[in-house]
Amino acid sequence: MNIGIYIYDQAEVLDFSGPFEVFSTASRVCQENKPFTVFLVSESGNAISARAGYSVNPQYGFHNHPAIDVLIIVGGVHEQEMEKPGVINWIAKQSRQATLVASVCTGAFLLAKANILKNKSATTHWEDIPDLKNQFPDLDVIDNVRWVDAGNIISSAGISAGIDMCLHLVSRLHSLELAEKTARQMDFAWTRNT
Repeated sequence: MNIGIYIYDQAEVLDFSGPFEVFSTASRVCQENKPFTVFLVSESGNAISARAGYSVNPQYGFHNHPAIDVLIIVGGVHEQEMEKPGVINWIAKQSRQATLVASVCTGAFLLAKANILKNKSATTHWEDIPDLKNQFPDLDVIDNVRWVDAGNIISSAGISAGIDMCLHLVSRLHSLELAEKTARQMDFAWTRNT
């Protein structure tokens, strides 16, 4: 299963690094065949400068990435990305083709802009909940949760909640046993929704 993570300039580092670590660790510790191939995608495929100047080299651009089964849209300084028709159209197209779509933190704004969250519940970082509600008044925004699983669309609260959400995705896509084994290997205290 191909896990494609969309990154861009000023993306939050843990928003993409955390999910990348979850899926790559899950594949490493799995006793069976490697269940996940995880990769980073930027618009051009060139290096991006994430928060605080953290330079990242994605494996792919929009023009050459493999088919994506699970699309993850990360947060960060997302406002400029919302104004790029090519980015929003790519997110919309990939979301129609993917089995699951997920967002970390303010990545929910990009999904909402691409009309992926229409008639769905979603969440984002606690600080951005009012803005998400104001910008997308028809959206059912849930607060005080680590993630919202709305079937084929899953969104998480801020930063570290993306790790919790991705462990949940491992449990959905493979098994609870593998998710727990992954969290243990990462020495991560998995917080689950109640």
